[in-house]
Amino acid sequence: MPQSLLNAVDISKSFAGVHALKNVSLEIKPGEIHCLAGENGCGKSTLIKIISGVYQMDSGYIEFNGKKFTKITPSEAIALGIQVIYQDFAVFPNLTVMENLAINTELAANRKFVNWKRMRRIAEDAVAKIGFKVDLDALVGSLSVAEKQMVAISRALMSDAKLIIMDEPTTALTKKEVKALFEIILKLKEQGIAILFVSHKLNEVFEISERFTIFRSGELVVTGSTKELDDRKFTYYMTGREFENRVFVPEKLTEKPILELEHLGLKGYFEDINLSVRGGEILGITGLLDSGRTELGLAMFGLKRTDSGKIKMHGKDVTLSSPRDAIGAGIGYVPEDRLSEGLFLPQSIGDNIVVSELDKLRGGMGTYDIAKADEEKQLWVKELGVKTLDHKNAASTLSGGNQQKVVLAKWMAVNPDVLILNGPTVGVDIGSKHDIHAILQKQAKDGMAVIIISDDLPEILQNCSRILVIKEGRFVAEMSAEEASEDAILEKMM
Repeated sequence: MPQSLLNAVDISKSFAGVHALKNVSLEIKPGEIHCLAGENGCGKSTLIKIISGVYQMDSGYIEFNGKKFTKITPSEAIALGIQVIYQDFAVFPNLTVMENLAINTELAANRKFVNWKRMRRIAEDAVAKIGFKVDLDALVGSLSVAEKQMVAISRALMSDAKLIIMDEPTTALTKKEVKALFEIILKLKEQGIAILFVSHKLNEVFEISERFTIFRSGELVVTGSTKELDDRKFTYYMTGREFENRVFVPEKLTEKPILELEHLGLKGYFEDINLSVRGGEILGITGLLDSGRTELGLAMFGLKRTDSGKIKMHGKDVTLSSPRDAIGAGIGYVPEDRLSEGLFLPQSIGDNIVVSELDKLRGGMGTYDIAKADEEKQLWVKELGVKTLDHKNAASTLSGGNQQKVVLAKWMAVNPDVLILNGPTVGVDIGSKHDIHAILQKQAKDGMAVIIISDDLPEILQNCSRILVIKEGRFVAEMSAEEASEDAILEKMM
């Protein structure tokens, strides 16, 4: 067996007396693809920051390439060949690709004047290492998420990286982009570069990693060969819970559709869209990133004005010029980006829950019934299992999964007839994902019409009794749950 590249041994770290890590260890060999997994808050990010010198460990030590450290700085970590690519990629959106790639080299050389030819040569060499084709003069802010990630990887390789840590690298990528990223990772492996791939997505762990380590509540649960894992073991190690992956089966459908779209169109996004959804069912809409799926969801909630066609609720035409119109018609919408669109992060968890039912919480003389509001807040925190000590805490203090539960609670409180969810479990860990699916299935069984818009095919297949595939702004297939499969859906999507 090759000598370890990284050996983090018995690492502990506390913040204000609270243990973030308790005697955890991690070993990575040269050229190895190793997955570090665990639910949000398990200590993954803390360990990454200790390895890269951002945090200092309270106890334990790190060996890197045979050298032992009890303390390491960010500059020392970079000099050793440790590079971290965070979820935001730490790129400069207002600079060009060339400037982003060359700026560190120029600063390190303490150059006083810009030599554009030299900078272009540096950038060309950087992108050539991974075969990344890009306009070096393009502003990084204009690039896709996947392209920004490639810029970050190219920059990491310029510092003679021996270990690249990728923190949740596929969160905002499409399946096609994930495949391209995995091809790059395999190229890096061939060059002898080790990859620490941080993720909580089970299918990615199986596909790309050779070995895995799982943390839970700041402690090491298990480490070993990925070949020894299966879905059930992985989920149990991550959460400490056993789950039954129940496929949703509608129990009682309303006789007539609640929501109907007839020949709905929005120029440049979608056209001739026809669908109906009945109470008691979960309808899935899936397609690639630019298929028109998100714009269709926005149109059904009044956030985009359609050019043609009709929207009907309970058999009657409705005009949805704004979200207020949609809410008035009995439609709720959970957006794809909960942080910027679904929550008021600085506000309390409770206030985020009741924000959609303020009219219901009015007391006499137009006052706000504080007692009734507090009762509602406590009810929905308990009902949806939001993990918090106090609903008065800011929504920003919650993990991604619990934030999504708060967004759901906001709509459960007003009890819409139709609930549309765009990417309901994006960036959510396994335990919360199961909880959210259970909530949606319960709402459907209680008579709500639920629409899930997602490119997470296992999510679609597990929860949807009927599936519509959208491609280039048109529905190209409709499948029942019985006849649908990942391969069948992908064949229609591509």
